[in-house]
Amino acid sequence: MHDIVENPTLSKALYVETYGCQMNIADSEIISGLLNQKGYKLSEKPDNADVIILNTCSVRDNAEKKIHDRLNHLKFYKKKNPAVVIGIVGCMAERLRSELIEKNNIVDLVVGPDEYRKLPELINDAENGTTGIAVRLSRVETYDDITPLRTNGINAWISIMRGCDKFCTFCVVPFTRGRERSRSFKSIVEEVHQLSATGFKEITLIGQNVNSYLDGENDFADLMCEVSLVDQNLRIRFTTSHPQDMSDKLIETIATHKNICNNIHLPVQSGSNRILKLMNRSYSIEHYQNLIEKIKKQIPEVGLSTDLIVGFPTETDEDHKLTLDFLNNVKYDGAYMFKYSPRENTKAWEMGDSVPEEIKQARLSEIIDLQNNIATEINKTLIGKTFNVLTEKESSKSSSDWTGRTDTNKIVVFKKGNINRGDYINVVIEKSNSATLFGKIVE
Repeated sequence: MHDIVENPTLSKALYVETYGCQMNIADSEIISGLLNQKGYKLSEKPDNADVIILNTCSVRDNAEKKIHDRLNHLKFYKKKNPAVVIGIVGCMAERLRSELIEKNNIVDLVVGPDEYRKLPELINDAENGTTGIAVRLSRVETYDDITPLRTNGINAWISIMRGCDKFCTFCVVPFTRGRERSRSFKSIVEEVHQLSATGFKEITLIGQNVNSYLDGENDFADLMCEVSLVDQNLRIRFTTSHPQDMSDKLIETIATHKNICNNIHLPVQSGSNRILKLMNRSYSIEHYQNLIEKIKKQIPEVGLSTDLIVGFPTETDEDHKLTLDFLNNVKYDGAYMFKYSPRENTKAWEMGDSVPEEIKQARLSEIIDLQNNIATEINKTLIGKTFNVLTEKESSKSSSDWTGRTDTNKIVVFKKGNINRGDYINVVIEKSNSATLFGKIVE
């Protein structure tokens, strides 16, 4: 749909593989933009790439295992072409540093989230036989002068801030991405103008805790308001919010601007105040419940989602029951549900991993089943209703269907007809399950 604007003197091929959250997707686009200006052309496959970069996540142990497995697969490319440069960037790079080079002789460079500007130099050194590590954290780096190289053409992720100051006891982000710092208000609004002018249909403002965004006197609600005024046909989303910093002003801003999507992701993590205190989440269930009531009152059609961690150290059956009860009370449209994964250097690591694996799994299964039932019932109530859907991509199950999303973030599948990718179209819902709505175009 959109041509990728690339450096006309491209001579080398770059392949970037992204793991983890939307922050990593945005970082991969920054890396691609930076290296594109240095003569690298994006490749969709690693087969003939001169540089292969894995942008990594360290939030859970499983995420790191995936990278180690992937490195074993990449040995094939190193054997095929010893000159290929293989780099590990992102959170795992910062956390494991020298171990990645010492234990994986195919890794040529390790670069943390605040050191991407050094990539061209480190790649050049690697081509001359020198491995490199650059993982220093910054108090000021926001990359707001680098134009990301975006290939999606429909949805764009804009990083508005980096790092986190919350220090939840289970989380490595403050140690892998550093402390909070916000991009300039002006640069973000200018980027939204550029994306609108080039035909993007939806943007998502992202950060570890977007609610704590601050540039001078401009807070996150001010930014959302200004961004929404750029183009009334441009959908605006955001993630992720911390309940402590979700303001009445922000809720009102979402409610009063039609192109700000009626979708809020608000991680609760647990339904137990005792566990929340151990997690250092800095809010109570009562505070969170009050927020939900305010949101539902001002945005009646809101789509709500959350994060849940099961099996946190010392979690009891009673703590688990409180979480189940809370899920039944709030009734989220969706949730990301995980077993607790101990991370070194965090406060929770010192608490030990006291909940047995089989109990974690049983509790997780119970929460997943409950949430699926809740989502199924919510989606049944949408049958017969009509939604404005942004057409995003071809369905993975049928080449004759499109997949799109409502502004409440519901996935909708419908027959292609004469609709093109990037079109907004009204779809009436005919059937549903826990994850997807199925409908037909309203003629």
